[in-house]
Amino acid sequence: MTGPEIADLLRRARPTLVVDGEGWHRQQGGVPVEPGVSLVIATSGTSATPRLVELPCSAVSAAVTASLAVLAPEAGDRWLACLPPAHIGGLLVLARALLSGSEVVVHQRFDPTAVAGAADGHTHISLVTTTLGRLLDAGADLAGFRSILVGGAGMPDALRERAAQAGGRCIATYGQTQSCGGVVYDGIALPGVGMRITGSGEIELAGPTLMRGYRGDAAASSAAFSDDGWLRTGDAGSIDRSGRLRVIGRLDDAIISGGEKIWPREVEAVLRTHPLVAEVAVVGRADPRWGARVVAVVVPADPARPPALGELRDLCATRIARHKAPRELVLVARLPRTALGKVRRAELST
Repeated sequence: MTGPEIADLLRRARPTLVVDGEGWHRQQGGVPVEPGVSLVIATSGTSATPRLVELPCSAVSAAVTASLAVLAPEAGDRWLACLPPAHIGGLLVLARALLSGSEVVVHQRFDPTAVAGAADGHTHISLVTTTLGRLLDAGADLAGFRSILVGGAGMPDALRERAAQAGGRCIATYGQTQSCGGVVYDGIALPGVGMRITGSGEIELAGPTLMRGYRGDAAASSAAFSDDGWLRTGDAGSIDRSGRLRVIGRLDDAIISGGEKIWPREVEAVLRTHPLVAEVAVVGRADPRWGARVVAVVVPADPARPPALGELRDLCATRIARHKAPRELVLVARLPRTALGKVRRAELST
């Protein structure tokens, strides 16, 4: 984070104490948390200013207990922490190790070589899709990990297949900071967690892992929950007959073009299969004729030989409806991402 971003976060959080590289600093005007709150952690802020989520001790305990019940760690297992603990995914690695009495190995930063070298058959790890991709690009053998939790963004099928070929036992997790991290594993809710789809197609979650609310923002806290206490995730999805959740994307990411609703994830999944595409993000931009046009923002696999718009449209025509194909192509050197690898779509929509 930049200096102004940190200053704004501290202003809104009003901590009583700040710890930095120089030590502990008591803060004037700090406000203690309410009794029972064990964590105040900022959301990733992909589409707005990061909100400060208050998580009760009971929520953290419930999330970790449910996760461990599914993962079933054995004596001698350990956790490898290589994600930033400033985000819920990284922090939960430490909490799982603490509450299970397991050893935890902390890396100062994510380094593919160091991470691959730490796997010994008893190691559990949490990654995001970006870091999993970097491990695979480095030729890492993933068979040494007992489990690999992958969160932060939807895991493409192609990435899952690559990981499986490298021996990885990956579990795609779904959740938010507001739900105390991933509470749905490979589409199935953890014990005690409820999930449902509203009439508008929004995913809602329930159970003991939910946040208390947003620190210092009563209005946003109230709006985050339905009248009967379910967490409004802002994500669109569906649940099949077997009870498995499918996440379609953020509700506010949907592109309405010519009266048709288009989900970026669906288009991105097709475009990623093009051999000349290294990375891609699909966004909507204002269009006088269509209301919004589908734009593919692409990082070419070879900058000297980028894909052409016509090639991408032809590829889409073989997999999805023609109106979902991009009408504009933007070539970039990299996609703007958060620390957890989520694309900052708002920066690409203008």
